[in-house]
Amino acid sequence: MKKILMIALMALSFGAYAQIEPTFEKEGDMVKATYFHANGEVSQQGYFLNERLEGEWKMFNEKGDKIAMGNYENGVKSGKWLFWEGDVKSEVNFDNNRIASVTKASAKDPVVSNK
Repeated sequence: MKKILMIALMALSFGAYAQIEPTFEKEGDMVKATYFHANGEVSQQGYFLNERLEGEWKMFNEKGDKIAMGNYENGVKSGKWLFWEGDVKSEVNFDNNRIASVTKASAKDPVVSNK
């Protein structure tokens, strides 16, 4: 009986740490990749073209909340990326995979209007 209980506990503990395999789906010339957290929630989703990151990528925390979003061109970050951390949203502009500028805003900050 003890052996059965030990085997069952070991199986459950290994299952708790099992990693979920990513999925890859062909969409035209692109491959859509989806990576997962151990709890089954999506951690990242985006595209590859010729084995390089391409187009929009989104990242999520273990609760499923979006924490980052931006674009890759030919494997490097480009343009505007958005990052969320609690009430703070950061806008980071990339130029050739280097940070060109960073702007932060809090949900508590007043909204600026161009009217």
